[in-house]
Amino acid sequence: MLAEGVLVDLALYDRRFLDLEHRWFNDEGIFWWAIGSRWFITKTMLERDRAEEADEPDHRMRFGLQAKDGTPLGLFGINWLPAEHRTALLTAFIGDPAYWGGGYGTDGLLLLVEYAFDWLDVRRVWLMTMSLNERVMRQMEKTGFRLEVRQRQATWAAGDWRDLLAYSLARDEWPGRAALVERLGLRPREDT
Repeated sequence: MLAEGVLVDLALYDRRFLDLEHRWFNDEGIFWWAIGSRWFITKTMLERDRAEEADEPDHRMRFGLQAKDGTPLGLFGINWLPAEHRTALLTAFIGDPAYWGGGYGTDGLLLLVEYAFDWLDVRRVWLMTMSLNERVMRQMEKTGFRLEVRQRQATWAAGDWRDLLAYSLARDEWPGRAALVERLGLRPREDT
């Protein structure tokens, strides 16, 4: 286990997660993660992409998000980390809609932010979503992220042009994971 949360843990992004990518990337969750895109990806395409990338350095940090019972839920990580700027672009994706809205993503986000600030010594984290994604917009507000940029009508989603929203959180604004867990009332689930 890389990091243990209240509802979820960050784990190595191993075969358990890779085996679910085909389903996740062709399901409803990709629409929200890929900012309005719909993907059609075959298992062969995934295997080919993995083979092509095998010899290339991967500068991303990918973690598997799993429920306390070990159920793989999604992919959390850092897609871009320029060391000289000490800024991290975060990515977060829960592939199974049954786990949306239950605090799992928020708990995972808090673990990822803590990792970025405490282990990687970044000074600022940020992420993007679209204006249609009210769930993530609420999550940003409650976890202390600030709306930094609104790119008007920058993506086509659900039959209309949508704004892209960039949210950020600076280290000096971060009260710490424990304080946010307490403030948000995150508690272990009795069924896990």
